[in-house]
Amino acid sequence: PIAGNFPKRNRIISGLSLGTLVVEAALKSGSLITARLATEQGREVFAIPGSIHNPLARGCHRLIKDGAKLVEKAADVLEELTSQLRLELEPDSPHKEPPTETENSPQLDQEYHDLLRIIGDGPTTTDQLIEMSGLTANAVSSMLLQLELQGYIALNPGGYSCLTHPK
Repeated sequence: PIAGNFPKRNRIISGLSLGTLVVEAALKSGSLITARLATEQGREVFAIPGSIHNPLARGCHRLIKDGAKLVEKAADVLEELTSQLRLELEPDSPHKEPPTETENSPQLDQEYHDLLRIIGDGPTTTDQLIEMSGLTANAVSSMLLQLELQGYIALNPGGYSCLTHPK
């Protein structure tokens, strides 16, 4: 983790990726450098807006003004990249129908079901989930990301999780 290596590393990462999503960025941040590199490499750039009073949201707002796709949920990214993903995954059969949701949705193990039960129907903070589940912060964060990407929950800016998919 040497600061001088970050631009080289980020150039490689943005080049290997179909898109770059910026969640928070000050006006002078490495995230904006990575977004610029992605644009130069012909990759999609996405940004999540934040409060106009938050200095860490100003970089995202600038990206959106400059043409980055505004993202409010994971589906926004998938919507933009679906055709590219199909080409990447199956270059010889571009006319194949997309997989159905059941083919795409892996089965959840017991820990995930337990976490969904803790979340319930109302908002629950990440700290509450860690405390109530007995899992580590890393495990809960990783599980929340997976559950969000699969459409089971939505994470709002206050750090809360709300059930969006039936158990």
